[in-house]
Amino acid sequence: MRVAAVDCGTNSVRLLIADVHDDVLQDVDRRMEIVRLGQGVDRTGRLAPDALERTFKAMRAYRELIDRHGATATRVVATSATRDAANRQEFVDGVREIFGVEPEVVSGSDEAELSFTGATRGLVHLSPETEVPQGPLPPYLVVDIGGGSTEFVVGSQHAESALSVDIGCVRLTERHLRDADDPPSALALEAVVADIEEALDRVEAEVPVRRAHTLVGLAGSVTTIAGIALDLPCYDSARIHHSRISAGQVHDVTRRLLAMTHGERAEVPVMHPGRVDVIGAGALILDRIVRRFGFSQVVVSEHDILDGIAWSLTR
Repeated sequence: MRVAAVDCGTNSVRLLIADVHDDVLQDVDRRMEIVRLGQGVDRTGRLAPDALERTFKAMRAYRELIDRHGATATRVVATSATRDAANRQEFVDGVREIFGVEPEVVSGSDEAELSFTGATRGLVHLSPETEVPQGPLPPYLVVDIGGGSTEFVVGSQHAESALSVDIGCVRLTERHLRDADDPPSALALEAVVADIEEALDRVEAEVPVRRAHTLVGLAGSVTTIAGIALDLPCYDSARIHHSRISAGQVHDVTRRLLAMTHGERAEVPVMHPGRVDVIGAGALILDRIVRRFGFSQVVVSEHDILDGIAWSLTR
């Protein structure tokens, strides 16, 4: 069965076309475009016209790929920015016209469930010969750091407890760092940390995060931090996927990123141009999670909600 999954987040829109056989998801094509759909949503409560057009342009290209590869089922999922927008019907109408299917503006809990499935389904297949020698031990805490929100999910084979909180790399950047000094001042960073810690208070009260043995980190902020920690000369998803990054490396990379200017961050070999201005906030979110809950390392996954969406089409 060939399926197509589209994930439209606050910062990026992504496509996975995959073949499903023998309980294995095999990539046919995987794409990502940073479109910044959530531009200004935290401030205005609306999706900006130019952000919608950037998103629709990327989606039209994705529709051509889906047709070319002959996928027989397509699911389009939209997350934080679209949930928050007063004019989200404009988005829904545009997506329906492009793909011929109704986009699903999923709840935070549904987003968390899809992320958990995508991130952990491959972990059970890891053997001692893989780059995670002893295999990550469940229960897992899966953390998906997005542009507008971050999802926290605890579970072993299935998600058992989940919460979505409104801290994301785009949201926090626009709230506190957009007009900050370059590099940001201690005062601006304190404001970001205060928002993160307030959200983590809620997470700790509602999700049994301290039961988890393994922290699994998802999405572009985490994979970028991993690429920097591994000192890669360019972005290499095969090296990054299922790598283990120590708490010390997370702290060090975060400190280095926050001390850089915009121009210096742009020169980092693994840095996608669309992440240059928001990676500091994303790194701070991961850093505070590691510190708060005492994890010694993070297992980095390139598989996330996009893979979860694809798996959902096989039910």
